[in-house]
Amino acid sequence: MTSPIISDAEVLAAVERELPGVRADLERLVRIPGIAFEGFDHSHVERSAEAVAELLRGCDLDVKVVRSGGQPAVIGKRPAPPGAPTVLLYAHHDVQPVGDLSLWESDPFEPVERDGRLYGRGAADDKAGIMAHVAALRAFGDRLPVGVVLFIEGEEEYGSDSLERLLAEHRDEIASDVIVIADSGNWDIGVPALTTSLRGIVNCFVEVRTLDHAVHSGMYGGAVPDALTALVRLLATLHDDAGDVAVAGLVGRGGATVDYPEDRFRAEAGLSEGVSLIGTGRITDRIWTKPALAVLGVDAPATGEAPNALVPAAKAKLSVRLAPGDDPKRAYAALSEHLTSHAPWGARVTVTFEHDGDPCVIDASGPMFDAARDAFRTAWDGTDPVDIGIGGSIPFIATFQEMFPQAAILVTGVEDPNARAHGPNESLHLGEFARVCAAEALLLAKVAAVGTNGTR
Repeated sequence: MTSPIISDAEVLAAVERELPGVRADLERLVRIPGIAFEGFDHSHVERSAEAVAELLRGCDLDVKVVRSGGQPAVIGKRPAPPGAPTVLLYAHHDVQPVGDLSLWESDPFEPVERDGRLYGRGAADDKAGIMAHVAALRAFGDRLPVGVVLFIEGEEEYGSDSLERLLAEHRDEIASDVIVIADSGNWDIGVPALTTSLRGIVNCFVEVRTLDHAVHSGMYGGAVPDALTALVRLLATLHDDAGDVAVAGLVGRGGATVDYPEDRFRAEAGLSEGVSLIGTGRITDRIWTKPALAVLGVDAPATGEAPNALVPAAKAKLSVRLAPGDDPKRAYAALSEHLTSHAPWGARVTVTFEHDGDPCVIDASGPMFDAARDAFRTAWDGTDPVDIGIGGSIPFIATFQEMFPQAAILVTGVEDPNARAHGPNESLHLGEFARVCAAEALLLAKVAAVGTNGTR
């Protein structure tokens, strides 16, 4: 059994000392528009990877930038002291596109503080995750009580297409006793959480065609169906009248253990007054353990340019979030069958797969999870952490589970319900970020106390 290297009080004081520099480096990362999506300047992703590599070198890690046919990832490593476990710290340095700039209150790539929050694309998702890792390393300096491997991905927002290859190619380098994935969030401001389940995902395109070419809406309307109306009718079959997903064969279940008050949920979602929630059952079941289906976009004439003609073809992008326990391949087959079998008026329906990802469930029991909860409780001044599900998807967690079945996987993060990750005016609650940094440093010390044999 290995004794703790330094006390909780020393850890907290060290993190507090490092926070100004961590904040400054976070702002420097936010200024880099590293978007891995097609059509964007990927030289910024390269710049982002190099900036992360420089930060890790500053923590005395052995660092290299790696890739496997995709965007650059960064691996940094420091070996464990004798008898101590090794912890893999994951985050990603790429960010989502910013969307409509007019919806941002400030430049998305110029970090601005307002009311205790730092605004900017990636400020929460996930450059703050990177800096939480860096804060913990800086707090310990040359007294780091565990071995660490930092794996900072460069295309998570674009689907992590090369991640599995990278993990396979560097498997021996990154094998660890504990894996900390800093890409989730906490239950509320002031309430820490461990994420223990995540939904999977299937994205696809559905195209409806009724005509070979556009025709005059006056001459043919009333007898000839236009594709856009046919598409609307088809999309309407995807939900029942209550708003539950109506695709036969998708898995759904209850079992969420946390209540989400409706007034809080409506406020945090920004739901317009008078709009009802959809679906049935507890809110946490609806967003964590049941499938959800959304229409993400439609290809059709813009209203300002639409002629008086019947549209021959229309296309929509669909996204299904899969409940834990479902299988993406089987779910896609069920969705495709539903769409083709519900074609209105004999319209030709074509379904095209885009990408998928596995859901996952984590058994959050054992000494490493106890160490994490103890660290959270200390960082949040005695507040007990809660176990939560996440409606979003981090498909590579299932990959980590498969490749490193003996490792304890701790899914944490810096986001809170007001972070607006992926949307305009993304932001980071700076007070909560300080607690996250403290919690991660405490976690490393407490994992060291558990040791490689998994007992205190």
